[in-house]
Amino acid sequence: MSLEHLWAGWRTAYVTGATDGGAGGPSPDTPEGCVFCRLAASGPPAPESGVLWRGETIFGVLNAYPYTSGHFMVVPVRHVGALDELTDAEAAELWGALRAGVAALEATYRPEGINLGANLGRAAGAGIPRHLHLHAVPRWSGDTNFMTSVAGARVLPESLEDTWHRLVPAWPAG
Repeated sequence: MSLEHLWAGWRTAYVTGATDGGAGGPSPDTPEGCVFCRLAASGPPAPESGVLWRGETIFGVLNAYPYTSGHFMVVPVRHVGALDELTDAEAAELWGALRAGVAALEATYRPEGINLGANLGRAAGAGIPRHLHLHAVPRWSGDTNFMTSVAGARVLPESLEDTWHRLVPAWPAG
């Protein structure tokens, strides 16, 4: 049996940027090099940025490398890395934004389940450990297939722009 290769050259920028800021740029661990800080300053929600919703201290954004269609994150606007560093207002709005986003997922995707999670620290799998973010991943029975286990790849049936257009109208006002 021969080893098959699945080309994913687009991931080079992500892999490089996740560890050294990409091509000698600022570290992603600093506000200057942090993708979430750039998204926080990107303006109103738009398909180009993936920003779904904005509150006073928190925003919702699509995951650029989703596990499934509909995978989004809620992120503090402020560059903060730990739960205990959140203000009471940020913590309350973070949970409220997550609840609103889950309601949007349920209304548009009708998943059979939803994984909610945070990877706190690089050792726990955080790609951006210095800027706290919570994930919401819709799930369906049998939604993993041989591609994940055999090829180390996921098959997504829609573009991020299509996902954005589905979730934004369903996201309850906060």
